Amino acid sequence: GDASMEFNHPEKGDALYAMELALSLEKLNFTKLRELHEVADRNGDASMADFVEGELLNEQVEAVKKVSEYVSQLRRVGKGLGTFQFDRELLEEVNKA
Repeated sequence: GDASMEFNHPEKGDALYAMELALSLEKLNFTKLRELHEVADRNGDASMADFVEGELLNEQVEAVKKVSEYVSQLRRVGKGLGTFQFDRELLEEVNKA
């Protein structure tokens, strides 16, 4: 479906809307990487399959988990002060990395 129609709910607020879109993109990346892995497998390209699995798929699983956590947190805190607090904590996390 059209991602903008699927997620566009004004009552959610911009932060949750944006994070849900990010999650849908991370899930799409995961799906495409799995398809790439299957193509490599079907064509007997073991090194490509290993690379996709070892380097890309594992990293993508972690990205989906992390963004899923963010979506859950934003759903819990709601809009306003909760979102402000979430932004501050996310900024601290990014600055540490």
